[in-house]
Amino acid sequence: MTPPVPAGLLLIDPDDDVGIAVRDLPDPAGARVPAGHKVAVRDLRAGDLVRKYGRVIGRATRPIRAGEHVHGHNLAVPGDLPAPGGRGVGTGGPADRDPRDPLPAAPADLQRTFLGIPRADGRFATRNIIAVMGTVSCAAGVVRAVAARCAPRTPEGVDAVVPLAHPGGCGTAARGPGSRILRRTLLGYARNPNVCGLLVIGLGCEVNTVQGLLDGLAPSSGPRTATMTIQDAGGTLASIEAAERLVRELARPVGEVVRVPVGVENLVVGLQCGGSDAWSGVSANPVLGAAVDLLVAAGGNAVLAETPEIFGAEHLLASRAVRPGIARELLDRVEWWRRYAAGSGVTLDANPSPGNLDGGITTILEKSLGAICKAGGAPLTAVLDYAQQIPRTGLTFMDTPGYDPVSLTGLIAGGANLICFTTGRGSVLTSRMVPTVKIVSNGPTARRLAQDIDLDCSPVVTDGADVAERGRRLYDLVLRTASGRRSAGEDLGLDGEELVPWQLGAVL
Repeated sequence: MTPPVPAGLLLIDPDDDVGIAVRDLPDPAGARVPAGHKVAVRDLRAGDLVRKYGRVIGRATRPIRAGEHVHGHNLAVPGDLPAPGGRGVGTGGPADRDPRDPLPAAPADLQRTFLGIPRADGRFATRNIIAVMGTVSCAAGVVRAVAARCAPRTPEGVDAVVPLAHPGGCGTAARGPGSRILRRTLLGYARNPNVCGLLVIGLGCEVNTVQGLLDGLAPSSGPRTATMTIQDAGGTLASIEAAERLVRELARPVGEVVRVPVGVENLVVGLQCGGSDAWSGVSANPVLGAAVDLLVAAGGNAVLAETPEIFGAEHLLASRAVRPGIARELLDRVEWWRRYAAGSGVTLDANPSPGNLDGGITTILEKSLGAICKAGGAPLTAVLDYAQQIPRTGLTFMDTPGYDPVSLTGLIAGGANLICFTTGRGSVLTSRMVPTVKIVSNGPTARRLAQDIDLDCSPVVTDGADVAERGRRLYDLVLRTASGRRSAGEDLGLDGEELVPWQLGAVL
């Protein structure tokens, strides 16, 4: 007979072998179990499967007594875990929904429009951005200097002049994977509907040339564009002065911003998490999942990413694919990552960061089970390459690394015009290209990082707040932000811009 769950523990599923400490607790050995960490609710033998969310997150590596702290010292993911399936690994709840079952109908009073900025190609922006883009790392200093000089006098109608500097652009084969991904990423940024003006700055002798970039940018699908090279302009100072004049010229036609009511089918929301803790999979991620279900039911679009962070739960997403081929694509991507990690001498279970571990997450399976909650229960309609253009077909998945800046870059390059970013430990990563709604899982982080946070989901844990109600609140916040409400990150007004393309291939 299973003993009652001790006070101070949250049990997510009745079949779980561990509960989450809602406050610091002692274990039988007299050590302290930090809040958010796991505690055994029954005795476990060495080799026993350990379940959380009703799913396997690893095996006990030694005997564990009821009430004992369960973490990396006694829990691991060995190679002999059962193949995913059934109730072996997964979240239960919405993530297990049969894709043939329709999503619940959107509430009758659900808002289905936001105030978007119309573009000539029929898309709608959430912001007006002038992007100063370098083709190569050698232009990064000029790119940042130009944006900094324009920042104190941002032109009328422009939300920000954003520097798009990056560490690549040369030293790689012109037709190699690194150059292909970089060009696709930069072209994706240039095509993002939020960009109303684009200045491309090259050095003049790089592999990733200005002209090569422009050749991939069809005039009908891009913003007003100007170009220059530092070598032709006469060096650094001359380039900065010339570039500032070009930015002013690009901004001149923008004028007063005109927003019009448009349907949420014109909203593409990228889903990101970073600095996760044990509460992320209990509060912030499920709340975002509830908001995503409302968005998709109303005709909007969302894209999940971070392939290494669905490892062990990939079959749950695959089971929601609208066609078998999409499921196979997803599983093939995860298998590619297995081989990629092995080629570097690591396994995907090396993914949890030191911050994740400190926050109570032990294994990649546990992390993945919480991470996929961000996608709610909508059918999966497509699997995309990194920085590939995102189709407006409901919920899709983009193959990206789990490293937040690289993943965020891929989503923006794919055309996301808003980002929802959950965090537990407290990630301050944001974007001025695309407004980023920051959602936190616990009260202490929300209080410490109040200036960075848009929505606190801790009442789901502390006060029993309803996930669906919090999801509705987040959905409404997303629409207000898409309509012009400034996010916490935008209010900070930082000059830096995180553009970190995925770097593959040899750097020569």
